[in-house]
Amino acid sequence: MTQLLKTLNGTTTDVPNAKLTKLKASLRGKLIDKTDADYDDARALWNGMIDRRPGLIVLAQDTNDIRLTVNFARENDLLLAIKSGGHQIAGHAVADGALLLNLSQMKGIHVDADSATATVEPGCLLSDVDQETQLYGLAVPLGINSTTGVAGLTLGGGFGWITGKHGLTIDNLLSAEVVCADGAVRVASATQNADLFWALRGGGGNFGVVSSFAFALHPIGPTVLSGLIVHPLADARGLLQSYRDICARAPDELTVWAVMRQAPPLPFIPQDWQGKEVLIFAACYAGDMKEGEESLQELRDLGKPIADVIGPHPYAAWQQAFDPLLTPGARNYWKSNDFLKLTDEVIDSSLAAVATLPDPQSEIFIAHLGGAMTRIDPAATPFPQRKRHFVMNIHTRWSDPAQDKACIAWARDLFALTAPDAAGSVYVNFMPSDDDGRMSEAYGPNIDKLRGIKAKYDPKNLFRLNHNIDVEEGATLTT
Repeated sequence: MTQLLKTLNGTTTDVPNAKLTKLKASLRGKLIDKTDADYDDARALWNGMIDRRPGLIVLAQDTNDIRLTVNFARENDLLLAIKSGGHQIAGHAVADGALLLNLSQMKGIHVDADSATATVEPGCLLSDVDQETQLYGLAVPLGINSTTGVAGLTLGGGFGWITGKHGLTIDNLLSAEVVCADGAVRVASATQNADLFWALRGGGGNFGVVSSFAFALHPIGPTVLSGLIVHPLADARGLLQSYRDICARAPDELTVWAVMRQAPPLPFIPQDWQGKEVLIFAACYAGDMKEGEESLQELRDLGKPIADVIGPHPYAAWQQAFDPLLTPGARNYWKSNDFLKLTDEVIDSSLAAVATLPDPQSEIFIAHLGGAMTRIDPAATPFPQRKRHFVMNIHTRWSDPAQDKACIAWARDLFALTAPDAAGSVYVNFMPSDDDGRMSEAYGPNIDKLRGIKAKYDPKNLFRLNHNIDVEEGATLTT
């Protein structure tokens, strides 16, 4: 008896049953195949467009399970996929015929309140971390959708509501335990394997499998001033012009993002506005409540809002505010660009696109990044765009596969219209699979250093199912 698996060069190989039996006996976790009841759950991704069937799945329980799986893949020349939260838009975490290393069972978290640090395993979601750290009134800067995996978010950079005050997720990474391509378990920090540590802070999953992250924590909450302000889309042009001015002056504690979409059926939105195009400001103040009220007043005074629900909210709950609009299983396609300025041309193109939304679930999302993250040297981590800037994510989302062509075309059209005003950089976690040609934009002048570190730690490109960094410029790597 054998198991047919895909190899690194794109062919297939029959792995003898004796090898699989030995691997299975060595694991603390489980080795499952297509006949097992939990196979479909173990391969499922957040993006419903991705439906791939790995040959075998290891449900890892600890670092040694990761090491055993990496060694097995390397020794048998197998295509290896790594899945933690499974939230990445590109869907690189699963591949047909591959050996899938599923880290979702590794959800341990240890908070040391005295040192304000947390040790987090790679299967944790943002909600898991928030729940534990908020017990002590602490938090690490993470993203805005609580079902996102900590591992993928961190390895790509990570930004959210408290980035202005405390930096990117990678700016708060103290160390990581990493299983490398040679099977060695290495600690990466500022003093141990410093080159690997540098690469992990934004370089994605190119360099190994992180089995544990150590983060610095900051006092946050448990209550923050946060919420939404909803405006008619007809008023959006002037409002967005005022928004960009507010962002330019915003203190580190204040984060305001803009969303253009059809109003969802939320209880605080009048029923006659639900389903109509609106502009939504989402805001959070990571500081003193009274100071936050003063800081947010200018934004709240703009226009004639349909709804204003800015107020005190538990930080952990605010972190989950967008979850109902980002549930797993829908079909998703993104296009993204950074902008140093939110020009009138970008605003006008965006508003015209919102008038032709291909599906009620689709939206245009604009995040403003500034504050603490701008005071980090662009060469200190792979994440290159350290200037105050806007991130536009053109987020098409739909349910019917028959809409694929129209929804993807809508996103690409708006992306092309706004590209002339773009900064020439892109957030790697927002790149779909057809954006792999934008790696030089994702890493800018840091790309060559990343290639060198990739060549050192993964010269045969075992870790290739990701936004892959070529070992040599111009190299073509088979997936």
